[in-house]
Amino acid sequence: MATLDDARPGAAPWLLSGPALLLFIGLLLVPLLLTLMLSFRVFSDTAGVLPAFTLGNYWEVISDPYYGTIFLRTAGLAFAVTLLSIVLGVPETIVLARMKRPWQSLCLLIVLGPLLISVVVRTLGWQILLGNNGVLNNVLQALHVTDEPIRLVFTMTGVIIALTHVLVPFMVMSVWATMQKLDPQVEWAGRSLGGSPFAVFRRVVLPQIMPGVLSGSIIVFALSASAFATPALIGGRRLKVVATAAYDEFLGTLNWPLGASIAVLLLIANVAIVMGCSRLAERRFRHIFD
Repeated sequence: MATLDDARPGAAPWLLSGPALLLFIGLLLVPLLLTLMLSFRVFSDTAGVLPAFTLGNYWEVISDPYYGTIFLRTAGLAFAVTLLSIVLGVPETIVLARMKRPWQSLCLLIVLGPLLISVVVRTLGWQILLGNNGVLNNVLQALHVTDEPIRLVFTMTGVIIALTHVLVPFMVMSVWATMQKLDPQVEWAGRSLGGSPFAVFRRVVLPQIMPGVLSGSIIVFALSASAFATPALIGGRRLKVVATAAYDEFLGTLNWPLGASIAVLLLIANVAIVMGCSRLAERRFRHIFD
């Protein structure tokens, strides 16, 4: 019976990664390829999806201002959630990294605990909190901060708040992994040489945690740009994003080719923006901190 030792030295990595590679191809690449093929099909209101080839679905999405507004709204939502996740998640992770046990483990569990709950349940919870008769508005009116309820549900503000709560743990995990590699003695050396706390943070700590911030930003941006449950429940039917627009085409109008073209364009835009921002940020921070 052949073993890994009998195979060529260069074949061992391929044999070991083969099952995971096949699973990746079957569960991700094949559905994406089928969706791409579907996006070039012709749709008829009477006959459904036809085997004819067309580029009209992509042209309809690109040329229609309605879909352009949806894509711009989705991009703005993703950038806002990413920025808030950085502002909230990075200081939070730095504080957690400087805590002593067992408070560190307890607080980290509290921060990451929402990941154990379904995103639908968390979003429904935010509906209760942000509703016109919700907890937040009741507290604000009881404290006489506002005289009438603040409309947060079915608004972009509410979607950003709920999505930030959902995705901040991913930023915390990315920065936390980088913080574990930091040597505290380097920071102490900077302080002993006369550096102020802000200067030491900017010149010593920040460049070392920047890879974690960048990776966390990529994860948060990709997840927020393709989010469906939270924008659908908090934003409602009128405040559409790309994911809900594709869902409506698939299950509302049954125009599968148009829905597939929206999904493919979302994937292309997501990958292009993530890769472009990642390279631009790496170059700028390299020039700043060199």
